[in-house]
Amino acid sequence: MKGTGNFPGKEARAVPNTRLDPRLAGYARAGWESVCREMQLPEGGFTERQAAQQRERYGANRPAAARRALGPRLRRAFLNPFSLTLLALCVLAWVTELLPGGGLAHEGTAPLMTGMLLLSGLVRLALEMRAHRQAQQLQRRTRLTVPVLREGRWQERDAEELVIGDRIRLRAGDPAPATVRLTRARDLFVSQSLLTGESAMTEKTPDPETDPAARPAAWRCLVWAGSTVVGGTGEGVVLALRPDAAPDEEPRRAGFDRGARSIAGVLLRFSAVLTPAIFLLSGLTKGQWGAAAVFALSAAVGLTPELLPMVVTACLARGSGALARRGTIIKDIDAMQAFGGMDLLCVDKTGTLTGDHIRLEYYLDVLGNESADALEAAWLNSRWHTGVRNHLDEAVLRMAQAPGWQEKLARLETQHPCLDELPFTYERRLASVLVRDGAGGRLLVKGAVEAVCARCSRAVWRGRTLPMGPDSERDVRAVVDEMRRDGMKVLAVAVRDLDGDTLRPEDEQDLTLLGYLAFFDAPKKSAGPAIARLRALQVPVKVLSGDAREVTGAVCRRLGIPCERVYTGADLEAAGPDDRAALAESGTVFAELTPAQKADILAILKANGHTVGYLGDGMNDLPALRQADVGIAAEGAACTAQGAAQVLLLHKDLNVLADGVREGRRVFVNMSKYLRITASSNFGNIAAVALASVALPFFPMASVQLLLLGLLYDLLCLALAWDTADEDQLRRPRGWSGRTLGRFMGVFGPVSSVFDLLTFGFLFFVLCPQVCGGAYGALDAAGQARFAALFQTGWFLESLWTQVLILHLLRTPRLPFIQSRPAAGVLAVTAAGLALFTALTFTPLGALAGMAPLPPVYFVFLAGVAALYLLTVTAVKSIYVRRYRELV
Repeated sequence: MKGTGNFPGKEARAVPNTRLDPRLAGYARAGWESVCREMQLPEGGFTERQAAQQRERYGANRPAAARRALGPRLRRAFLNPFSLTLLALCVLAWVTELLPGGGLAHEGTAPLMTGMLLLSGLVRLALEMRAHRQAQQLQRRTRLTVPVLREGRWQERDAEELVIGDRIRLRAGDPAPATVRLTRARDLFVSQSLLTGESAMTEKTPDPETDPAARPAAWRCLVWAGSTVVGGTGEGVVLALRPDAAPDEEPRRAGFDRGARSIAGVLLRFSAVLTPAIFLLSGLTKGQWGAAAVFALSAAVGLTPELLPMVVTACLARGSGALARRGTIIKDIDAMQAFGGMDLLCVDKTGTLTGDHIRLEYYLDVLGNESADALEAAWLNSRWHTGVRNHLDEAVLRMAQAPGWQEKLARLETQHPCLDELPFTYERRLASVLVRDGAGGRLLVKGAVEAVCARCSRAVWRGRTLPMGPDSERDVRAVVDEMRRDGMKVLAVAVRDLDGDTLRPEDEQDLTLLGYLAFFDAPKKSAGPAIARLRALQVPVKVLSGDAREVTGAVCRRLGIPCERVYTGADLEAAGPDDRAALAESGTVFAELTPAQKADILAILKANGHTVGYLGDGMNDLPALRQADVGIAAEGAACTAQGAAQVLLLHKDLNVLADGVREGRRVFVNMSKYLRITASSNFGNIAAVALASVALPFFPMASVQLLLLGLLYDLLCLALAWDTADEDQLRRPRGWSGRTLGRFMGVFGPVSSVFDLLTFGFLFFVLCPQVCGGAYGALDAAGQARFAALFQTGWFLESLWTQVLILHLLRTPRLPFIQSRPAAGVLAVTAAGLALFTALTFTPLGALAGMAPLPPVYFVFLAGVAALYLLTVTAVKSIYVRRYRELV
């Protein structure tokens, strides 16, 4: 069928970066006419029937995240550092369970650990997919539409309806809906920062690629899916659907994963020390080196918190769910904890500290008198340029509805059609439009005052054109400085007469300054209190703005942001590497920044050891959003900004971020509770069991009892995801790492071991001989079996009671139950579990598990041990907190 010829095959979909479809390279190096002939494209575009056949053959143009999301999310769910650590221990558990003489291994441990790994991964996967769907729903509110040639005419269609071979038009401000081979282009500039991390704009043309060494991102005639059109217009043919091919994409490296690797490393180091020690002790005392090896591997399995991935997932999911109810969507649940660790928040000024509705207050000549010429030139510039229209352009264009201006501006539009343009770039900081003016052309330039004035050699004042020198430039700038001190954003407008209908970069010189436009962007009423809340949470706010120094400083002073000195992009460029790092650290307000400079500041702050968040909403914020530990965008932000962010806000309010910081810290505290309490308790128990096993003629606990105890404790700890956190635990940033985990285990683990060994001694030398009628060695086989059952049951209950007790003791640096109460659910679950499993020892089910009823005297001893344990741990905790000023 004509029109469905030589297209890239299905095998080209989702090709990795290093193996781009060779057809794309061929099309990039061929002329666009030959591309259309080879693909047998109909001149009038596809019919609906042909488009449906193409869609059936090659698939729908779903967003990259929708079609490619499952792979990365599966990797994050099942191949994160915690899961990999537990996976290695699962293998050891299966080895110890399948080999004879399994030591501490017991039937069910390996299946349990494997099941928990699978369950935690599936839960995380489900939660991330749900968050992804929520983010998609938010982005659909600003659904992307594209002009498509169908049925012989151009039609506006949803981007997801595109098929390979469609002819489409590209417009400024929109993300590229697919990978496109250009057939026409006019001043087409794109940003590929989401793909390459580079902030510089790239010009695209229909000319075939001639450099065989050029990397794919540099191919001028291909606009890649995921890039953003910054200025100009273009037409082209869809070669690949999203994300059939994407060059050089750089994944974001999560700070959460770095912390997880640190924690996993601590646990593995403890295992690396304990396992050989237990192997040598058991082998030397019992002479059975094979059994000693299995026993040592079992100890390594028992040391690691089995439900760690599950509890971490539950905590992160609980936190992200709480924020979702407050209007915050966490696209990547790992970013939930980064809120808690964030100790710096960088924000763009416009739309974050100020409102979205900007008013054009004044249009003036160079000395501050009202100037219709300045407004007319600015209006034509905003009307005709095809770059991204920002709030300032919208404010200028609204003058067409102002009384007295409607007919005049409509007449200007007819009299001065557009001939050519140079779109705005952040390096030039201005936009230029060439319009017809009589028999010639007139260049209209609008942009930052400094950038425009630097290109001006003359100025218009009261109808006279006067030369501009250094002194006169200071005079004409005086009115600008005054308006900026009042918090107004000022743009300059300049003109130049040109021959011809083509505009070149060198034409933006020798301009005549017409005057200025002054805009007022009122600070948000909620911004000041929200910044104060963040400051109270020890999260200072740094402002990174592209606006002028005076304007940015005026707005920040109104909001109470310290800004004794406002640094500029020029200050950064002039500083050396060391000075630049100090400047980024000490500065609070930065102005006149390019997108690349914003990202550079974030990189410096991260290198200085900070966990940095960035809130932005425009395409100029893309490099910074990718550089930040937590990229944040709000509803109404550019589609590309929403795509780059990890966190989406349904409301543009810094108070929502303050709530996120608190929730992130609560998540961290609860994850740390489980990790530290369980790891230290396991360390103490394994050390005690290993020491006792050297001296005892039997194992301290039967395998099924170990299974019951481990399962109960893990399930009890799962309730910590819903626990409360003390206010003083939420007052400062929290880092997710294993830096102090080893210290915590080394302090509290031995305390647990001491009481375990005390119980061992009481059971082996006092209680069991009294109940059984003699020492273990003096009893027959039945007596020894009863002796072992009583001992194991007693140790089971002591471990249960002390583990539940330490959960409450170490969940807070304060006095438990008095100064800090756990959540009602945590209290109910732990109390019910304690009662249930204590009663279990007196039931037939307990007998099946090898347990025996204990006499009342044991419970008197147990109460005394628990009380002494409470006092000891409280004293040790007090010393620990005084010395290290933290607990979890």
